[in-house]
Amino acid sequence: MTTSIVFVIILIISIILHEVAHGYVADRLGDPTARLQGRLSLNPLVHIDWLGSVILPLFLVLSNASFILGWAKPVPFNPYNFKNPRWGGLIVALAGPLTNIVLAIIGSVVLNTIPLGIGGTLLFTGLVIVNIALAVFNLVPIPPLDGHHILFALIPDEYHHIKVWLRKYSFVILIVFVIYGWRFIAPIIDYVSGFLL
Repeated sequence: MTTSIVFVIILIISIILHEVAHGYVADRLGDPTARLQGRLSLNPLVHIDWLGSVILPLFLVLSNASFILGWAKPVPFNPYNFKNPRWGGLIVALAGPLTNIVLAIIGSVVLNTIPLGIGGTLLFTGLVIVNIALAVFNLVPIPPLDGHHILFALIPDEYHHIKVWLRKYSFVILIVFVIYGWRFIAPIIDYVSGFLL
């Protein structure tokens, strides 16, 4: 139970940093939307989605689920404020998962270079596993996950109907993926986390 609670805390902090990264990069690329809405703050209250950031992770912990899932309020951005809306949106989308990868690498470096006690080992192991899981999960190309911005930037305009279809059925597709698709990304998460650990 203690381990799961630690993982939930790491999850919340990592999700917040993930979202702030989106907003910061969007701001640097010329879109102040997130900054004007106060979303560049590290204050968790401006990012937490009570269902996705607190209730669902705790429910999964208490039910002894094999994975912990969560999300925060998405940071808004307007791609039309970028010099190149298509590629600007892609860069902003990548900022979140890349932040998680950097956090995982930091955790790995600390684990492999500094002698830690049981508590420290648990903390930084959690940092690696949670952030790799967040990065991989968010790169899945289903709205509203970050991967859909990347996919949409790569899809030629003549296939616009694919984007419309994915947006229309995004909630259903995401639920189906969470239930049945986790098995496809779990090996990737395990492999990368194992490599870093």
